Amino acid sequence: MEFLVVIPFSKRQSKDELLPLTASRKMGSGVEQKMENGEELASLLDVLPRVEFCCVYGSSLLTNSHDKKTMVDYILGVSDPMQWHSENLEMNKDHYASWMVHLGGSKLITEVADEIGVGVHFNPFVSWNDRMIKYGVVRMHDLVQDILNWERFYFSGRLQKPVHILVDNLDIRNVNSVNLKAAMSAALLLLPPKFTEVELYARICSLSYMGDLRMLFAEDRNKVQKIVKGQFNLFHSMYKPFLDDYAAKDLLRFSSWSDNHGIIIQDYGLSAAGSFVSSLPQTVRTRMGMKLGEKRKLAESGRTINEVVINSREEAAECMRKVVRRIVMVSSARQAIAGLLAAGGVNAVRYLARKMVKDWSSFSQDTSVTCSVIASFFFIGM
Repeated sequence: MEFLVVIPFSKRQSKDELLPLTASRKMGSGVEQKMENGEELASLLDVLPRVEFCCVYGSSLLTNSHDKKTMVDYILGVSDPMQWHSENLEMNKDHYASWMVHLGGSKLITEVADEIGVGVHFNPFVSWNDRMIKYGVVRMHDLVQDILNWERFYFSGRLQKPVHILVDNLDIRNVNSVNLKAAMSAALLLLPPKFTEVELYARICSLSYMGDLRMLFAEDRNKVQKIVKGQFNLFHSMYKPFLDDYAAKDLLRFSSWSDNHGIIIQDYGLSAAGSFVSSLPQTVRTRMGMKLGEKRKLAESGRTINEVVINSREEAAECMRKVVRRIVMVSSARQAIAGLLAAGGVNAVRYLARKMVKDWSSFSQDTSVTCSVIASFFFIGM
């Protein structure tokens, strides 16, 4: 049975871009939250150059978030960032830090994003329809590569959580199914033999925060719990196909299942661990192989592939954790510096203040001044 998901579109986008999705496909490749203000969110695209992909993410999607003061976060995928920024500078010069506009324009903006950051340029504190928004612009090729390979674990981490998709010309929903399966596999490696569905989604959600420098100084320390609690049903819809798939392969069993909060029991043997590792992106498996060793194996397709040597589940899990943590740490540091440059002095201070308020409200009262000083450098990873 087919359902037509009506996606709000910009006047700059074609009405032919509305996408019919099957229910199973929708659940397996990401879920857009139904929001009363969907058209309002999409209206931003009316004043921007054409995009190939657009999604809204972050705290503004929480079911209990109706605060107009909450910044709405967008990711915009475009084919050519330099050309896009050139057009946007003609339309919305005030969205950018003045020093970047005057010293190099679209070329400098793109170079800072690519050479210093992780390929994305953010414009924060943009006023639109009585809301404060922040939008990041990324090359579509870089977006897809990160989703599939976790090269930066930046966009892949965001799309492992519920997002509200507004434009999807290149079927990122379907591409993202690989990312979701990999995220579940990584989480299962890190979980004990028995766990709840809530714990599963919390572990998935925490993957992109492992090694993130902002979590040390300038982020809400209850962020993961708030995300899962506020969007549990959306997480369930996103990951249920993979739960069912692993259950069909006898890698998972469900016990005392009630209202999606029952106990999940996983196969804790080496064979199961090997199955989970094989579902991880190539970037992660290659780095694990460098640490744990590799062996050549004949795949069903007939070609020879390299397989990570797994002597124990615990060793594989710890190795995977270190690999992901390293990727996230490097990416968060690079994006922190790029974000600081892109935001400009005034916006940098404003962003720091917002982040530190979140941190202080969720941490003990003895937070040191030293942390605040260090945070002033790393806070604006966006």
